[in-house]
Amino acid sequence: MTDTTDDIAEEISFQSFEDDCRLLGSLLKDVLQREAGPQFMEKLERNRVLAQSACNMRLAAIDNMAEVLEEQLALEMSKMTLEEALTLARAFSHYLTLMGIAETHHRVRKTRNVAHLSKSCDDIFNQLVQGGVPPDELYDTVCKQEVEIVLTAHPTQINRRTLQYKHIRIAHLLEFNDRTDLGHEDREMLIEDLVREITSIWQTDELRRHKPTPVDEAKAGLHIVEQSLWKAVPHYLRRVSSALKKHTGKPLPLTCTPIKFGAWMGGDRDGNPNVTAKVTRDVSLLSRWMAIDLYIRELDTLRFELSMNCCNDRLSRLAHEILERETSAEDQHESWNQPENWSHLKHQSQQVPSLPTQLPAGAGLPSCTECKDGESQYPRVELPGRNYMPSNHKDGQVSSTPDPSFSDSNNSLRKKLSLESLANANSPSAVTSRSASFSSSQLLAQRKIFSESQIGRTSFQKLLEPSLSQRPTIAPYRIVLGHVKDTLVKTRKRLELLLEDLPCEYDSWDYYETSDQLLEPLLLCHESLQSCGSGVLADGRLADLIRRVATFGMNLMKLDLRQESGRHADTIDAITRYLDMGTYSEWDEEKRLEFLTRELKGKRPLVPLTIEVPPDVKEVLDTFRVAAELGSDSLGAYVISMASNASDVLAVELLQKDARLAVSGELGRPCPGGTLRVVPLFETVKDLREAGSVIRKLLSIDWYRESTSSRNHNGHQEVMVGYSDSGKDAGRFTAAWELYKAQEDVVSACNEYGIKVTLFHGRGGSIGRGGGPTYLAIQSQPPGSVMGTLRSTEQGEMVQAKFGIPQTAVRQLEIYTTAVLLATLRPPLPPREEKWRNLMEEISQISCDSYRSTVYENPEFLAYFHEATPQAELGFLNIGSRPTRRKSSGGIGHLRAIPWVFAWTQTRFVLPAWLGVGAGLKGVCEKGHTEEIKAMYKEWPFFQCTIDLIEMVLGKADINIAKHYDEVLVSGNRRKLGAELRTELLTTEKYVLVVTGHEKLSENNRSLQRLIESRLPYLNPMNTLQVEILRRLRRDDDNHKLRDALLITINGIAAGMRNTG
Repeated sequence: MTDTTDDIAEEISFQSFEDDCRLLGSLLKDVLQREAGPQFMEKLERNRVLAQSACNMRLAAIDNMAEVLEEQLALEMSKMTLEEALTLARAFSHYLTLMGIAETHHRVRKTRNVAHLSKSCDDIFNQLVQGGVPPDELYDTVCKQEVEIVLTAHPTQINRRTLQYKHIRIAHLLEFNDRTDLGHEDREMLIEDLVREITSIWQTDELRRHKPTPVDEAKAGLHIVEQSLWKAVPHYLRRVSSALKKHTGKPLPLTCTPIKFGAWMGGDRDGNPNVTAKVTRDVSLLSRWMAIDLYIRELDTLRFELSMNCCNDRLSRLAHEILERETSAEDQHESWNQPENWSHLKHQSQQVPSLPTQLPAGAGLPSCTECKDGESQYPRVELPGRNYMPSNHKDGQVSSTPDPSFSDSNNSLRKKLSLESLANANSPSAVTSRSASFSSSQLLAQRKIFSESQIGRTSFQKLLEPSLSQRPTIAPYRIVLGHVKDTLVKTRKRLELLLEDLPCEYDSWDYYETSDQLLEPLLLCHESLQSCGSGVLADGRLADLIRRVATFGMNLMKLDLRQESGRHADTIDAITRYLDMGTYSEWDEEKRLEFLTRELKGKRPLVPLTIEVPPDVKEVLDTFRVAAELGSDSLGAYVISMASNASDVLAVELLQKDARLAVSGELGRPCPGGTLRVVPLFETVKDLREAGSVIRKLLSIDWYRESTSSRNHNGHQEVMVGYSDSGKDAGRFTAAWELYKAQEDVVSACNEYGIKVTLFHGRGGSIGRGGGPTYLAIQSQPPGSVMGTLRSTEQGEMVQAKFGIPQTAVRQLEIYTTAVLLATLRPPLPPREEKWRNLMEEISQISCDSYRSTVYENPEFLAYFHEATPQAELGFLNIGSRPTRRKSSGGIGHLRAIPWVFAWTQTRFVLPAWLGVGAGLKGVCEKGHTEEIKAMYKEWPFFQCTIDLIEMVLGKADINIAKHYDEVLVSGNRRKLGAELRTELLTTEKYVLVVTGHEKLSENNRSLQRLIESRLPYLNPMNTLQVEILRRLRRDDDNHKLRDALLITINGIAAGMRNTG
């Protein structure tokens, strides 16, 4: 990734930043003095001073003295005991992390204090109106904008979630420290709190001792929503609405949301056998459970606020109907578990909603406040799983004490059922059934007891509430919202039963299935308040809740499914061979298309229920069954990785259609929602070059074109382009150019058939994997490729960096909105002349040849890569559930892009981001095209963005650190290759400066340059220490303590570089 100061690095006030660094550094030293002892502190300080002095010499260009100091530093570390090395690694790692927290805090502080924030909605809306865009056009474009940010489980987040929460707490304390009204005693208490947090961090194990499961990864994504996005989204939408009203005279409609969220966590099975059909089902249900739980807690606070009696006739009638039916229910002594849904009151009895008895936490706060802390305002939720006990929710307070009426029967039942933990529920055999240790009749009886124990668990609470005769007046909003809460509670109970694979006897009107059902009573309350002159109340917490429902729906984040195209082809092949229809894998493309189209037009299922297939094929079929059961109400797109032909798309369409026919036949009714969007992902350079042709072929098929134009797909074709594998395949420069051309071609193909296109950008965090500042990336896309719609992945550590606290999340959401808006209304310029495209082709070709000749054709490179980097040791980090390789081959080709980039980032060589670029630029400059490429840099946004990102990453590379890895770790016969690569790095720096006209790297971003320099006294010794530990570990590879020390240096370097892979 680019530095996480990306979009607003220039806004950091260094004085306050350095003050915070000194404060945190001083407190860390105090903690270390107490925890590690004075003798260790003397060694730490000596190493720090050596590193600081060496950095100063390098900056002053006194290289000879710098080398002497660096050699002395390496000598000091070689004499350290293992225990000392481990402690030193931890100390420097934590200091770099604390510096990162200070940076993030000051980004927030400057954003808050700047009067006219660049790239904000107010700033960009004003620019557009002043530039001649009619206010009505601006308003319509913003309201129709569709941006989806997709959070993925790519394994680049190295920090444990426990530590992430502690880091957020420190950021909150730093913000509190900024207050000018703090007294001496308050300041001392704040310092004590900081000391406690730092001590807690020091005493916490930094390393994950076990690999996360896919469900663990999904929970991490859900907690990002709970701790940050839940608060940030309504605040962001208020900013959009206020800016729209200021510049167009009309606010953002209440249910309009320009940005939504998706997820791959629990749905991305590409190369990850741990993501099964059952995992996908459970993660989808967990996401719905979390959404419902958050809505329930929000409703508790809202009911206290809306205590007024004045309402319109519609709301008054509804409130009276609820009370009348409750009176009738009490007279008839009806059961507590009667179905209830506000839209079916004429047919069902209704329990009186619980009236508030005490204020929940935060009820007295304004509904729209500045995001003041980095923590969720809600208690953390334990998600359903092994030993899960549904909580007692009483007026918003979450109690861990089980309800007595539930506990006895449920505890005994759990002992008998031995229910499988969701965290480990990824066994292929667990897709459709569970094994039990007793007979079916006993199981049914126990399940019935369990199910009944869930019903009416709030009956004791009802005894404590006032009876109807004791209520002097009707509070209509509380009555209606209480009813909404009760329905949500039943919805949550239903999901808990489904998660435990227990019978669920709720009728469809007894719970909320869609967000429209939940929105209806909320919008009625809003309408009533507005009509009674209480608009200021309507636009408070109630409006925030409505906007949350519109944004998050009933799922928080819709789950995408992803699988490799070859797995689908193998599945179709198994089916055709089982049915004696031929061997699909041997057919050419035309024959495949003919077969798939014929079957898609048919009305009968293709796959027999009794089909016998290998386990990997069965898993694919089971996944499609789960997709049919959940439907598009819960799931987003089906992404086909490594797509290369039209048949790859039609194969998924056929498998999806067949599964829906089978499931609807079993259910006796249509499957929920519609079919999933099928999205081809073009990743390699070869596939990117064919992307437009594949889309044209698809749209030329009548069945596919009609399906795309149907109501379910709304005339949209979604296409995903992959940045990671294309970069590993051909180098960053060639990948950037091929991605640009592929997008142009795809847009042209869709325009030819009158189909709208949404491009889905599979961007990684690092520049080597397509990362970079969000604003810059969107503004450099081909003209016409961003027409109000965009999907983009946010991966690994970038999710926490951009969305981990509400303040930064609000900023990032605004940047997405304004960048897409500008790209839509003021598209970036295309290349000015055809000659520029020809020059790009020439640079790209030379760059690609140079890159591939080194990475794929040099027989020594693979061994050099393994020796010079900690790539082999990265697997011990336990940062992801998926394997590091797609296949067992040891070559670069099957290595995933993340460990490829991660390893080079650790050595500060960052080779994937620049290799080949210098050769390409040098080649055209030597042919006399220097002035042309300088003009391209000034006038062509795409070319400027590409060069700026390469310059940024070159500023973070360190040729001397990379040389030290070679000298200590690489075999003598391979060091020549390392020297050649370092020469290539210097060539790249030289020609990047020629193109940009800068005298030195990062000259146009001095803030970033200064931030990087401030980390070096702690980052450089971490690299020196990593080299020493690698040297020892490779002689004693079973030494677990050495391995721990290495992993801690990896964490520390990632914190200092502000990125991993």
